[in-house]
Amino acid sequence: MNLKINFKIIFVIILFYLSKQIEIYGLIMLFACIHELGHIISGIILGLKPKRVELMPLGLAVSFKVDANNYNKKIGKGSLLHIKKMIIAIAGPLTNFVLAFIFCKINFLPIKNIQEDIVYINLLIGIFNLLPIYPMDGGRILKEILHIKMGSKQSVIHTNEISNICIIVLTALASIAIYYFKNVSILLIIVYLWILVIMENKKYKMQMRIYNAIEK
Repeated sequence: MNLKINFKIIFVIILFYLSKQIEIYGLIMLFACIHELGHIISGIILGLKPKRVELMPLGLAVSFKVDANNYNKKIGKGSLLHIKKMIIAIAGPLTNFVLAFIFCKINFLPIKNIQEDIVYINLLIGIFNLLPIYPMDGGRILKEILHIKMGSKQSVIHTNEISNICIIVLTALASIAIYYFKNVSILLIIVYLWILVIMENKKYKMQMRIYNAIEK
C-alpha cells in the first residue's frame, strides 16, 4: 500500500492558523481521517485491498485494488463491483453519524463545548460528504446507482451535470453564509469543492472523447 502526502495541506494549516481556527481544523482532520477509516474497513470486509492512501487538506483519500472477478457478476447494466463501491462510499458518512450519535448521547468528556464541537463536526463531515458532487461520497453513490440503471456512459454524463449544478447552487448559498458569518472555513470548503469539480470536468471531457471514439 502506497502512502502519499498532498502538500496543499500546509497552505490550509496556515490559513486556519491565521484565522485562529487551528483547533477546529485539528478536530476536522481527526474525524475526517476516521471517516476514511470507515471506507478502508468496509472495503477490506468486502474483499478489496487498499492500494493507496493520501493525506489531503481535508482528510485522507483511499483507493482500492480491483479484483477482476467482481466484474463477472452482472447486476443491471453494472456489476457486483458497483454495489461494493456504493457500500464503501456509504460507510464513511455512516461512521461520522454513528460518532455524532455516541458523543451526543454519552457524556464522557470533561469539557462540554468540545463534545458539542465533536458532534457538530461529525454531522458536518457526514452531510458534506453526501453532497452529490463527484468525487465526494454522495457523487460516488449517485454514479454507481446510475451505472447500474443506465450504463457507464450515461452515469458519467448525468453525474457530471449534477455535480456542476450542485457546486453553483452551493457557491451561491455559501456566498450568503460568508457575508453573514465571516467564516473562512466556508470559503475554504467551497474553494476545495471547486478544485475537485474543475479537475473532474477535465477528466469528463477526456472520458467523452474515449466514449465517442469507441462508438464511431
